[in-house]
Amino acid sequence: MKKLFLFLTVIAASTFIYAQTDAKKADEVIKFKEMKHDFGKIKQGVPVTYDFVFMNVGEAPAIIENATASCGCTTPSWPQQPVMKGKSEKIKAGFNAAAPGVFEKGIFVKVKGYDYPVEIKITGEVLSSEDFTKYEAGKKNKSGK
Repeated sequence: MKKLFLFLTVIAASTFIYAQTDAKKADEVIKFKEMKHDFGKIKQGVPVTYDFVFMNVGEAPAIIENATASCGCTTPSWPQQPVMKGKSEKIKAGFNAAAPGVFEKGIFVKVKGYDYPVEIKITGEVLSSEDFTKYEAGKKNKSGK
C-alpha cells in the first residue's frame, strides 16, 4: 500500500511539474518599454494617469483580454483591437489619489492564449493639499524661482 501511495505521489508531482514548465507567459509576446512608473509626490484628490507603451514581439496579433488592478483606486484601460506583430500600443493606468501616503499598485495584463499575465506597476506618494503646497514651495525655493 505504501509503495502504491508513493508511486501515485511521484506521478502526480511529475504531472504538476511538467504542466508548470509548459505554461506560456504574456511577456513572451508583449514587451513593455518600462515595467514601473513613479509618479513622485502628487496632490491628494487630483487623479493622475500614465501610458505604459508595449510592443507585440510575437509572430501573430496579440489580443489583450483584460488589465486588472490590484485595487479599486487604480483604473487601467487597454486596446480593444488586436495589436499587430511589430506594432506598439499602450495600457493607460489611472490612479485616483484619494488617500494620503506612499503607494505601489500592480496592473496585471492578460494576453489571449497565454497563461500568465505581465505585471506593471505604479508608485508614488500622495500628499495632503497642505503638504503638497509646502512641497511645491520648497521646490521653488531650491530652484531660485
